[in-house]
Amino acid sequence: MIAVLPVRAGQLPAGALECVVESGGRALVVGDGASALGLGGCASHVWVAATAAPFGRLVTALAAHLADEDVVILPTSPDGRDLAPALAHALGRPLLDGALAVRADGATCARWSGRVVTDLAVTGPFVATLQPSGVPTMAPSGPEPARVTEVELRPDAAPVAVTLEVLPPDVTSMDLSEAPRIVGGGAGLESQARFELLATVATALGAGMGGTRVVTDRGWIVHERQIGTTGVVVRPDLYVALGISGAVQHTSGLGDPA
Repeated sequence: MIAVLPVRAGQLPAGALECVVESGGRALVVGDGASALGLGGCASHVWVAATAAPFGRLVTALAAHLADEDVVILPTSPDGRDLAPALAHALGRPLLDGALAVRADGATCARWSGRVVTDLAVTGPFVATLQPSGVPTMAPSGPEPARVTEVELRPDAAPVAVTLEVLPPDVTSMDLSEAPRIVGGGAGLESQARFELLATVATALGAGMGGTRVVTDRGWIVHERQIGTTGVVVRPDLYVALGISGAVQHTSGLGDPA
């Protein structure tokens, strides 16, 4: 079992540490600025493939490197969700998406925005994406794991989309799991019109906007903006809550923000 962590500019994706812990401390870090830094407290052996090549051109090389791994785990970060199905196809394996826990013979997965949890059994190797739990993972105890191995991955020569420009994320639509600042609203705001105002405030603050399950069930915001263990698990540096009672299903999905 191994975790595959796609990084950009050396930044680990959200949920990276949970993937490493779930894999028993074995991880492959790949991407621009890839290193073993930040994994010292939870990883025992890290393979590092530092490359600026687009992830889409690394699938064949990754599949060859991971062919002997029975279970491959990726985080549910944007890059993890993009890379997982391509890697599963290249390896000829099933993909178990949105796992809450991964085992050698399958995974426990959330469905229907967390309303249903099901155990999926697999006979043979598979690829899974793991949702972050919202519970802080053990802090790194050192700059690097005990064992670090450099890996060279040769990009596929096949033509892929060319990146012309990388624009700053639109805070009104960015993935909440990646947002450093979030403004959240609850039933106490009393109307959909106030959530439209809240979205304006969040944009002015450079923050993402989300809400509680009660709010999404009423249709005031879309379910993709629901924060909590039955929605999106977030870990912002700053969280501003308005009209929220603080139910455990909501607060346990917040990480440890200011």
